Amino acid sequence: MNWETLRPELRWAIEAAQDKKAQNVSVLDLSNLSAFADYFLLCSGTSEPQLEAITDAIEDRLAAHGVRTAHREGRSDAEWVLLDYGRFVIHIFSERARLYYDLERLWRAARRIDIPSPGEEPRHHRHSEGAFSSTHDPESGTSRP
Repeated sequence: MNWETLRPELRWAIEAAQDKKAQNVSVLDLSNLSAFADYFLLCSGTSEPQLEAITDAIEDRLAAHGVRTAHREGRSDAEWVLLDYGRFVIHIFSERARLYYDLERLWRAARRIDIPSPGEEPRHHRHSEGAFSSTHDPESGTSRP
């Protein structure tokens, strides 16, 4: 799994999130692990207005391509907004909520790709410390930038 092989809907959502300066953008490939979604897209914001801006940008970008939210949880003043698009679910967290719920650890068996911010070098994975990472291959236990 890499940028080129991601579904277009995920790429559009990532671009929209990055346009609003989302941090620590990651994709978890759950296709071999879960019956309810193939992918999780995770990102963080630093304030309630930023979380709302990221959420609105993602919904607007996907709607412009004819992709509609099946279900939404969380409000603009929440620390976690969930956008369910059926085959993929987007989680937009405050930094505190992301560390608390630690979905990367919970779904550690999933293949993972961390999306660097525009102009940023890929980050290396430190799975056990809860850090955000580059691509992680759970079968081999290795990480790749």
